[in-house]
Amino acid sequence: MTEPVLEVRDLVVEFATEDGPLRAVDHVSFAVGRGEIVGLVGESGAGKTLTSEAILGLIRRPPGRVSGEVRFRGRDLLALDEPALARIRGKEIAMIFQNPGASLNPVFRVGDQLVETMALHLGDSRGALRRRTVEILTRVGIPSAAARVRDYPHQFSGGMAQRVMIGMGVACAPALLVADEPTTALDVTIQAQVLSLIRRLAREMGMAVLLVSHDLGIVSQMCHRVIVMYAGRVVEQASIATVFRAPAHPYTKAL
Repeated sequence: MTEPVLEVRDLVVEFATEDGPLRAVDHVSFAVGRGEIVGLVGESGAGKTLTSEAILGLIRRPPGRVSGEVRFRGRDLLALDEPALARIRGKEIAMIFQNPGASLNPVFRVGDQLVETMALHLGDSRGALRRRTVEILTRVGIPSAAARVRDYPHQFSGGMAQRVMIGMGVACAPALLVADEPTTALDVTIQAQVLSLIRRLAREMGMAVLLVSHDLGIVSQMCHRVIVMYAGRVVEQASIATVFRAPAHPYTKAL
């Protein structure tokens, strides 16, 4: 592994319930190196999404409680207040979700949404940001990008909308992209195109990627290493080749 961009140590996520604390993520530890694509795999309810949300400081407290360490470029994100985290989210760490329709604002043009995303973190003029928007949409494979910046989210197909979301994610050249089931809502052909796009951008930008998925087949196409979660715990970490050749845990074999 290259020099770590992200180091998660003994991460615990609990939620207060009437019956006492419910532990959803149980002492999870792993690292992601610069330029590395790592898969976080497990069935629904394994704790994958909660782990990714905890990394980004998106667990609502209360009822949630997060402990352990999440070190990004040497800084413990769990020790930062919300304003400090907000400066990192979107600029140094970005996240894309499985349903772009729920992430894009339906009443604003996609170009305006990209401009606002960059304006939060970059000091460029609005004119420069608008030109940058066309460049980004072109880079992520949106045809006729100069015209499509004026379109609304509903005018994009599912695959094209996800490309827009990826563009928003990489607009500020983050060091880490967290992709939570980014192809679940897409058909198989479009899935392959979106995964290829993420892989290309990671290579070109030297960007680390944490790919959250329930599908070990998708992870095998994309990732250098895989982390397998079951019932809130990491049960196996290994290279893709090792996991497919000689999985160590029965749960991994079942996947």
